[in-house]
Amino acid sequence: MNEELSWFEYRVRSHPHHTDYAGVVWHGAWMEEARVECLRSRGFDFTDLVAWGLDLPVVDLCLRYHRSLRMGMEVIVKTRMSAIKGVRLIWDYQICSADGPDLYVTGKMTLVAIDREKGKIMRHLPPELRDALEQLSA
Repeated sequence: MNEELSWFEYRVRSHPHHTDYAGVVWHGAWMEEARVECLRSRGFDFTDLVAWGLDLPVVDLCLRYHRSLRMGMEVIVKTRMSAIKGVRLIWDYQICSADGPDLYVTGKMTLVAIDREKGKIMRHLPPELRDALEQLSA
């Protein structure tokens, strides 16, 4: 991970609907929420994607679980976009304790720009999107 890039921080508290039958948190939605909020904090709203006729599905995900999260815990989901490779966007993640040094999950996710109407990978990112995303990975 490129430590020079700054992290966007998204604070959440786990609730019963975030857990499985054993009371362990499933964090996937938090990663998406953090990514969407990171973009919004830079003036780019996710609804712009819909207006441009594209989607950004996950095509690759690598996670490392360091310890379990439990119901009622407050954590910070950190995210940053580490690279743009054509129409592939690579995001880094850390989920850590809100009040201490504990690290629960680290991850790397790759998204790809898809033309929603055609259901095919786009050849290029729309210029407005590329400009907004380049600010995040600079």
